[in-house]
Amino acid sequence: MTDIPEVPVLLDRLEQRLKDFLEEKGIDRPLLVGIRTGGVWLAEALHARLGLIEPWGELDISFYRDDFSRIGLNPRVTPSHLPFETEDRDLVLVDDVIMSGRTIRAAMNELFDYGRPSSISLVALIDLGERELPIQPDVAACPLKLPPHQRVKLTGPQPLAVEIREVRA
Repeated sequence: MTDIPEVPVLLDRLEQRLKDFLEEKGIDRPLLVGIRTGGVWLAEALHARLGLIEPWGELDISFYRDDFSRIGLNPRVTPSHLPFETEDRDLVLVDDVIMSGRTIRAAMNELFDYGRPSSISLVALIDLGERELPIQPDVAACPLKLPPHQRVKLTGPQPLAVEIREVRA
């Protein structure tokens, strides 16, 4: 079994690494945007931990996925909610697990439909490092390697927990 730190430890690590990253980049008014669902839970937690005043946003990338025609529409599609202008702003895109990079590509495509941000930074709780696209997180709490028969899942929202699940062939 793979050892993964508990979510509070991962959140502490993610918060500190994000603070350091934002300071290094000179970003003092970031707008957090979580990718539904796990990324939304994390964006909400990071928003509170960082003491940000401006609201955070939520993306549902279902219509932007490149496998939409193969897998169909998620039955729980809900509208994205960005309660702010994205034009010329520094966005921090938050996801729970980054693997291939395809979810992030879809999220960035959707974000550009709202306007042209000054920058987009990527934050992930867990980085599986199995890229199919050249997309890397700027900040990650935990790099993780799993055998092909396992996947990682963030469950929540209360409490947040990380589970390793077996995948059937």
